[in-house]
Amino acid sequence: LSAKAGSRSVLATLASKVKHINGRYERFLERTFPRFYVLYATFTKGIQALFLEVKEIRKIKSKMSHQRLSVQQLPYREMERLRQFRRDVIKAIPIGVIAIPPFANFLVIVLMYFFPRQLLIRYFWTPSQQVEFLEAYDAIRRDSYPDVVKSLALAAHSLADPQLQKRLQELCTEVQRGSQPRVAELFAVRSLFSGSPLGLNKLQVSHVKALSRVLFLTPHLPAFFLRHRLRSHVLEIRHLDRAMLRLGLGQLSEEELKAACYLRGLNSTHLGMSECRAWLEQWLGLSCKLQ
Repeated sequence: LSAKAGSRSVLATLASKVKHINGRYERFLERTFPRFYVLYATFTKGIQALFLEVKEIRKIKSKMSHQRLSVQQLPYREMERLRQFRRDVIKAIPIGVIAIPPFANFLVIVLMYFFPRQLLIRYFWTPSQQVEFLEAYDAIRRDSYPDVVKSLALAAHSLADPQLQKRLQELCTEVQRGSQPRVAELFAVRSLFSGSPLGLNKLQVSHVKALSRVLFLTPHLPAFFLRHRLRSHVLEIRHLDRAMLRLGLGQLSEEELKAACYLRGLNSTHLGMSECRAWLEQWLGLSCKLQ
């Protein structure tokens, strides 16, 4: 017992010394190399946040295993955490593959420095980069919206029901002019998307590619894989919507509200809590009524 207590004392003293030296080193960097210090601090905090996230993911997986739960049965926050972590892991795979050869670490560091948006996951973005990169991704998404609406308008010509055809064409024209359709107007044309030509399995490939870009999925895959990934992603958002409705929008923090809006297509980087909540209420009012 005495030996164990002594070893603990030595370890505590050593940890205290290391913490003190690290603190002095960080203050030196902050004074002498402020720009490098920002990168260093971001990387350090990112490693800590990633480590904590891995621990939380392991807890969620363990809970699912012990209670025999599916992902769809999880609470909203746990479901969203798993979704985001999986996307982070997928994004990190290329840089992990590049780092496999001997002495490739230097190349990885250079690539990560010059292409942080493409190669680094969110834990290693600075606060300014987070806003900048979300704006950049949203610009890519906005460029695809006209293609989606154009494809809808073209498909409307093939509809058998003249009344629904007219409704859909009017909605497309309204959106192209910059107006926001009401939830009731969108709900009225829901039956058009369960069969030809607007059912997911019947869409033109160009339409599927445009939808993939909107949802940040690569469009550079064969049509079969594009449709499969699109369906999987949309169903994932559907399950998240229902879990969010069970939790209640009033329980979400500002960060969670903004992330939820951004995932569903609204650039929320410069919006407040009330605006995000109002938009999500409309979204859930439509989403949770659909089969």
